[in-house]
Amino acid sequence: MRQLILWHLSILLLAGMAVRAQVPDSNQQSPGNPPADSATPPDTGAAKSPPGTGTPSVTVTSQKPRNEPTLPKLAPDKFTKCYATQNTADPGQLDWLGIRICQMELARDTRIVVDKCINRDRKSAPPVVIQACTELLDRNTMEGHERIYPLLNRAKAYFVQGDRQRALEDFNTAVKIAPKYAKPYYYRGVFYATQTDLDAALQDFDTALSLNHKLVPALRQRAIIHLTQNNPSGALADFSEAVRLQPKSAALWSDRGHLRILIRDYDGALKDEAEAIRLDPKLARAYFLRGAALGDLGDSANAVSDIRTAVDMDPSLDHYVSTQGKTASIALPPL
Repeated sequence: MRQLILWHLSILLLAGMAVRAQVPDSNQQSPGNPPADSATPPDTGAAKSPPGTGTPSVTVTSQKPRNEPTLPKLAPDKFTKCYATQNTADPGQLDWLGIRICQMELARDTRIVVDKCINRDRKSAPPVVIQACTELLDRNTMEGHERIYPLLNRAKAYFVQGDRQRALEDFNTAVKIAPKYAKPYYYRGVFYATQTDLDAALQDFDTALSLNHKLVPALRQRAIIHLTQNNPSGALADFSEAVRLQPKSAALWSDRGHLRILIRDYDGALKDEAEAIRLDPKLARAYFLRGAALGDLGDSANAVSDIRTAVDMDPSLDHYVSTQGKTASIALPPL
């Protein structure tokens, strides 16, 4: 398929015909489609896609349960039981070695449960994350604002399993116990965006950014919602601020270039995609988007070259190229 598409593009080039990106009228409101049930709250791309960007760009599919070791139970009397077993001192005297052994055992078990709940390596299945975070919350292992971390991780695990009600309850609780922290609002906003409740999502992203104006993921999510709601100037402002805060992020430069194509600022798109490529020469979508912009500017030779490079790097991008006879059309991949 890829070779056939590129052959058609080569024929297109020889025939002197333009490669055109399918860019909708920016003044039209896109009805869009609601995200699939498998979509989950990630850090990026959860808002319903704007015109011409396809389906929501980030989904998280649930991992199949594995045969994982049983998590240690953090019972409130664990230390007492351990010390009763380890104590070898005379009656009325403390066994300091036994105390130390029990402290280390309790610390080890707590560390195991914390690691499973936080799930930094993303290897724990959702049921394990839920079990571990529930242990931490039930035993009050974390206090005060620190409780938002097991709450947020359990909420995301509930969402992956399709339990939206419990997920929302945990997000709400996190917001309640830490109303001055941006992250709970951000994650709840991502949740609302996947439910296509864009007004609620926008309100949470606004709140998150009022608490932490440097929260780049919230800027990106809000930009996508602005674009979906036919507010390209708001989207451009948010993408530009994100680029200013993280100027070495090739993905953000490419995202802004994507937006510039949608609003037909092709010269600006070429500059943004060129910077994205300079920062990350292996970013396939940047070549693809630059090719789309070049095609709409009538530079078919360089458009074909960039699109060929992009598809060679990432064969999945050929899904956005369609041919009919000697005509090729380019659809934009999702933000």
